[in-house]
Amino acid sequence: MDITRAEQRVLHLLAQGGWIEVSKSRAARIEQARCRTREGHVYTGLDLRLFRRLRRLRAIASSGGRPYRITARGLALVRAQPDNR
Repeated sequence: MDITRAEQRVLHLLAQGGWIEVSKSRAARIEQARCRTREGHVYTGLDLRLFRRLRRLRAIASSGGRPYRITARGLALVRAQPDNR
């Protein structure tokens, strides 16, 4: 399955140890998603549309109220790069 360049970039950050933090409204709807690198820097290329698409593809998941991380399916979707750790 092909994924867009923006999805590819976010998945690479997550594969290298990053995570996605979400902010929820009172109605438990996700209002904001923020991607962080493993150093803690914020990646600004993630918006709600892209976040929802990654969830729908099951490339990211959260368990136990923790931040979203890449899944095994997400690792399979991301193309290999020499700097992935």
